[in-house]
Amino acid sequence: MHHFENLLFWQKSIALAKNIYIICQEISSDEKYGLISQIKRCTVSIPSNIAEGSGRNSNKEFNHFLAIALGSAFELQTQLILVKELNLLPEEKANILLKKVSEIQRMIYSFKNNLK
Repeated sequence: MHHFENLLFWQKSIALAKNIYIICQEISSDEKYGLISQIKRCTVSIPSNIAEGSGRNSNKEFNHFLAIALGSAFELQTQLILVKELNLLPEEKANILLKKVSEIQRMIYSFKNNLK
């Protein structure tokens, strides 16, 4: 069993989720139940799946949940690109979030490969 609180990519994904929730308040309320809701769900999915997988009985199971977390990170990346393209957030803020997502993606991918 892995202690997810000690995993740097889990810590960074929690920080990213907090940032996303704060920044989503700046986006038009017209998107509250559409894109914003989806962004929040997949943002929370990243650290949640890391945590759930860390408590599983085998590295194979953990690897499966890391794959789900990684998929959620790519989903979030796509949604942030859309937010940027639609000018719902200033480009600078969107780029900062995209950079953080990319870093988390790389960290999860690397950990997954070392876990096998």
